Amino acid sequence: MLHLPPLTLYVHVPWCVRKCPYCDFNSHEPQGGDIPEAEYLIALERDLASDLPRVQGRKLSAVFFGGGTPSLLSPATIAAILKNAERAIGFEPDIEITLEANPGTFEQDRFRGFRSAGVNRLSIGIQSFDNRHLQRLGRIHDRAAAVTAAASARAAGFDNFNLDLMHGLPEQTPAQALADLTTALALDPTHLSWYQLTIEPNTAFYKRPPVLPGEDILADIQDTGAAALDRAGFEQYEISAYARPGNPSRHNLNYWQFGDYLGIGPGAHGKITYPHTGDIIRTRKTRTPADYLARSDGGLAAEHPVPTNERPLEFFMNALRLKAGVERSLFLRRTGLDEKLIADCWQRLADRGLVDRDPQRLVTTDQGFRFLNQVLAVIANEVIL
Repeated sequence: MLHLPPLTLYVHVPWCVRKCPYCDFNSHEPQGGDIPEAEYLIALERDLASDLPRVQGRKLSAVFFGGGTPSLLSPATIAAILKNAERAIGFEPDIEITLEANPGTFEQDRFRGFRSAGVNRLSIGIQSFDNRHLQRLGRIHDRAAAVTAAASARAAGFDNFNLDLMHGLPEQTPAQALADLTTALALDPTHLSWYQLTIEPNTAFYKRPPVLPGEDILADIQDTGAAALDRAGFEQYEISAYARPGNPSRHNLNYWQFGDYLGIGPGAHGKITYPHTGDIIRTRKTRTPADYLARSDGGLAAEHPVPTNERPLEFFMNALRLKAGVERSLFLRRTGLDEKLIADCWQRLADRGLVDRDPQRLVTTDQGFRFLNQVLAVIANEVIL
């Protein structure tokens, strides 16, 4: 039987100063150079109002402003979005509210304004501290601006902030990757998103691929970096996420635990569970900013149920990204399916040393975590309804 999961809110801000060549997110340079904040705020209010029947009496445990570059918005707009969400849905007392920010898109007073607006966690898109690599990535900031961003976050009252950092950059050496990581750790964040650059379709890098490090160099970077993070007191709780104890991203944790989330803004996705009907619904909003702003009905572009036969793979694609896995009982509560359905497959994976035989948790071994795609391929092929 399906249970009603926790609920979070994702707010998509689709504008960027400049599109990075590796980025496949729904981001756009604003037409005429100005962001239509007033119109966007009205559109978001319509969007959220149309999603209210999906709330089902829950309050929000987290809000995440992603992009694009949310820090391009004024603190007043961020405050208005949050006030509307709190008034319409309600906040849990300890709600975590994250806003993504890029160096070079704010001043110190702007950070203080975000803090006053109710944001209590920042996620700063550093990517690298090496000016040569930043130029190759098309970033608008340099090393000095990146360092200043973290200091500004602290000065503005943010004692909880994430730094986004890439590795496996074009022609990057293990020493350069470790230097980036060492600089990031010296800035004392509570969370690090440390992930390998991948070339995605529909990006400038896909059309003109740069020279990336080979597999041996990538493995060296991963092993050396993970050891440095461990020595610094950071726990890897997800494939590319490391946090000091007690500081994982609540919104992202809800994703990986197959929780529910509303998605508002151009191109935003949502997932909603309806225990009384047994349905799990995916939603998607109109993608382009112009079309989204022109809609008067909330912007819903697509809505479809997750078929029962796809639920096991969807669940494990999320849950097994977590280093500690999840409680076994979560499979039934989130998918509505009996755990016996996966018992034989799980046993075969355990025999291959890819998952743990823990009677209380669904979790990979270290080998299975490293080769997660192999685990998921087995689940996709063998768990059949």
